Amino acid sequence: MTFWIITSAMALVIAATLALVLLRTRATASPAAAFDMQVYRDQLKDVERDLERGVIDAADANRVRTEISRRILAADTQMQAARTGGGQSGPVSLAMAVVLGVTLIGGSLMLYRSLGAPGYGDLGLERRIELAEVMHETRPSQAEAVASLPASPNQQEISDEYRTLMERLRETVKDRPEDLKGQMLLARNEAAMGNFQAAATAQVDVLRLKGETATAADYAEYATMLVLAAGGYVSPEAEQVLNRILAEDPENGPARYYSGLMMAQTGRPDLAFRIWNALLRDGPPDAPWIGPVRAQIEDTARRAGVDFMLPSLPGPSAADVAAASDMNEADRTEMIRGMVQGLSDRLATEGGTPPEWARLIGALGVLGETERAQAIYANAQQVFAGDDDALSLIKQAAGQAGLGQ
Repeated sequence: MTFWIITSAMALVIAATLALVLLRTRATASPAAAFDMQVYRDQLKDVERDLERGVIDAADANRVRTEISRRILAADTQMQAARTGGGQSGPVSLAMAVVLGVTLIGGSLMLYRSLGAPGYGDLGLERRIELAEVMHETRPSQAEAVASLPASPNQQEISDEYRTLMERLRETVKDRPEDLKGQMLLARNEAAMGNFQAAATAQVDVLRLKGETATAADYAEYATMLVLAAGGYVSPEAEQVLNRILAEDPENGPARYYSGLMMAQTGRPDLAFRIWNALLRDGPPDAPWIGPVRAQIEDTARRAGVDFMLPSLPGPSAADVAAASDMNEADRTEMIRGMVQGLSDRLATEGGTPPEWARLIGALGVLGETERAQAIYANAQQVFAGDDDALSLIKQAAGQAGLGQ
């Protein structure tokens, strides 16, 4: 609405300025003949002064006066003609000003309606959709996206014992490629270690071995591994998997979330918002995809030109507050630990916003669980790498919790 008010006001000001110039020109302009007459009168005065000084004689003076008088009569005739009908009348000027204003404002609105769209920049909606389709069709493949990523950092938190077990598992599965349970175990553990490309490869074998018994959930795990292996990018290969999932299970949460993510990545925030908003309403609130949706939907709505405010997460009820006030210190602390654990579990499985991560780090610091807070802080730095605002907020929370920076 603000956009329309501003642009309409600008159009009115421009139209009024042009009309004012047009009307003022009509009211104040003088015919060119009037200027000529003034020049001729000055010339007559110059003739008289020259005659008095003796510059010219009387005969030449009479001849010059006669010529100037003839020119004055001709100029007067022209000026009278201009006053009686040669100029533009006041009503005509007013009518032209009105037509000009209507044409300027109405034409601008019609042009914007044809080429523009509220909430978008300087490109028309049809052109933006065309560019989005080109972006969708020409985006990098899964292999190209994986190859473009930097090398994964060393996973220092993985113990040597676990690494040894993983090597044994890989060798076992390599020797027994038809072992379904082994392939499933390998896919899950590779994903747990952050080796998402290896996890996706193992999941392909899981789907192959399950054949027609493979469920939408099995394919959803594969799609998730593909997206994570590509650094959060939904490739054409991942899109094919998502389409298969949604054809079988249109309400599949992970597939709907990643479909919205693909739309956001290929220039269609309007479709991404539509998908995510429906997903947010459908819930359930503790679903793993709700956290990522909440973290991105407001920015996506702004890009789509939608006025949207994310509903806040429910806090403790009045009964919870009353119960906490009646508890002793030990019980109250235990209740706080339970809430902190719930927040920790949700962030670990669903993700969350920077303020939620900061709140968890601060709460663990208050409870004296500094080692755990330090681990959460390190994890948060990886999750929000490259987001300076988020890292600043989390670092501040870590400092208040007394953690080493």
